[in-house]
Amino acid sequence: MKPQSAWGSLKNPVKFKIPTAENLVPIRLDIEIDGQRFRDAFSWNPNDPDSEVVVFAKRTVKDLKLPPGFITQIAQSIQSQLTEFRSYEGQDMYTGERVVPIKLDLRVNHTVIKDHFFWDLNNFESDPEEFARTFCKDMEIEDPEVGVSSIFFLLSFGCYKIIFPHFSLDILVSLMVIIM
Repeated sequence: MKPQSAWGSLKNPVKFKIPTAENLVPIRLDIEIDGQRFRDAFSWNPNDPDSEVVVFAKRTVKDLKLPPGFITQIAQSIQSQLTEFRSYEGQDMYTGERVVPIKLDLRVNHTVIKDHFFWDLNNFESDPEEFARTFCKDMEIEDPEVGVSSIFFLLSFGCYKIIFPHFSLDILVSLMVIIM
């Protein structure tokens, strides 16, 4: 018997949609230049003008006192991730029962978070960012801004990896992200 893809036996295609209320894309940066490393994870509105990426990169470098060489690397990394996510717009996704296990294993400053739950990929009312916000509030995460972006990132990339197995970023559902 020939193996089927995760969506192989499902019949009702719907057009791809970024699964957040505000259509935010999870962005991950991990850049090293001359021994100095910059790591961050956050969400980005793909409808913002591309010129905002460079403005963001310049502000980040200035605020964090990073060497100027980081500007180009940050901007290019964000832009390439946005381009990849935009390439999925309009592609078919298939509906059907699609409840998947999600595993969180991360550290936010001094708090270790280990949890697992099920996520319904077909519930388009579910919003990974809102889930992350509520989770951090309920768990009293001391740095909710970092916690929300980290959990949102893990959940969103995990869902994309399941929906699009050929997703080029090497991110899996059970990622471990360490935010310091």
